Amino acid sequence: MKKVILLLSFLGIVVSLAGQSVETITRALKSGDAKALIPYLDSNVEIAVPGKEDILPKDEAVAVLDNFFLKNRPQHFSEMHQGRSKGQDSKYIIGNLNTANGTFRVYIYMKNQNGQFAIQELRIDRE
Repeated sequence: MKKVILLLSFLGIVVSLAGQSVETITRALKSGDAKALIPYLDSNVEIAVPGKEDILPKDEAVAVLDNFFLKNRPQHFSEMHQGRSKGQDSKYIIGNLNTANGTFRVYIYMKNQNGQFAIQELRIDRE
């Protein structure tokens, strides 16, 4: 019985931490703070923003996002949907980013690596 309670407690903590990462990611998008995404980016990330699409090292990906946010100052981000794969080893977030220059659709794909979700792909497409 103690093992079951311990396991359930551990799973609750993991689910809570996973939720916090999603909240931090959406907050970073709302504020245009690419540097706040650093802890959640994989070492190489597929980045797609208008005019640029590539698989980049984390530091270059952050620079691309910083540049995008400078040109398109975020005003609001609204999460439209999030979900997990059947095996629970990946998850995604889809939302709308309203900026001074229009609305963009954001798609984020994350994969579980050693118990932590890392962003593998971040797409920002003009609607």
